Amino acid sequence: MTGVPASAAGGSSPAGAAGRASAVGSSKAGGSKAGGSKAGGSKATGSKATGSNAAGGSKTGGAEGGVPGGTKPARGGKIAAAAVNQASVWNVANLLTMLRLVLVPAFVALMLADGGYDPAWRSLAWAAFAIAMITDLFDGHLARTYNLVTDFGKIADPIADKAIMGAALICLSALGDLPWWVTGVILGRELGITLLRFIVIRYGVIPASRGGKLKTLTQGVAVGMYILALTGWLATLRWWVMAAAVVLTVVTGLDYVRQAIVLRRQGIAERKAALEETEA
Repeated sequence: MTGVPASAAGGSSPAGAAGRASAVGSSKAGGSKAGGSKAGGSKATGSKATGSNAAGGSKTGGAEGGVPGGTKPARGGKIAAAAVNQASVWNVANLLTMLRLVLVPAFVALMLADGGYDPAWRSLAWAAFAIAMITDLFDGHLARTYNLVTDFGKIADPIADKAIMGAALICLSALGDLPWWVTGVILGRELGITLLRFIVIRYGVIPASRGGKLKTLTQGVAVGMYILALTGWLATLRWWVMAAAVVLTVVTGLDYVRQAIVLRRQGIAERKAALEETEA
């Protein structure tokens, strides 16, 4: 006999009990974790999909690993979105930077038009300079706030800043409105600090200080006042504003040098300590 009636009816005979025990043992030995009871039962059709952990099923095809929107897919989506943002050069922050670059030759042309002493042309040159300085305040803020930082922006933004300021200073000195030593001090400081940042970048980044931001604002106001054809007490005031800008330029430059020296020493000490730990 096949024993079907006894097992189906849930009989209590020793033979039936032994048969059930043997069936359970065989299920645990060769079926449950390789595609048996758990693979073909309720967990196979529910949260564990079609395979077991040993067979690579639950973490790859089930509810924990295969459902869209899980932890890893979401993280990958954020990374992909960030990559798209960083790859996009045509964003509003970079467009403002490009506008500043375009304004540089336009400013020079307006500044030197009709001999460089016509009040109307100087007013238009001041407007171009003012737009360039205002966009300088916004493009960096927009890039950081809306994750629009790109490699192009990192390179073009400081170039645009130095270009518009350098063009204004050189034009003013060429026209005799500003002593050449003032132009030399400001431009020498800007180029020197930029070079210093590249030298110590292996040890870290020198952050922009409040003094540096105040220096930039004071320089912009002073140069803007010199671009306009001011007379009387306003002409005297602009001299004092430019003097303050020169002082801030020198003081903040020395502070950046100090930060660079400290940063380099810390970087060397950390590398030496890490090397000693590795050798130990």
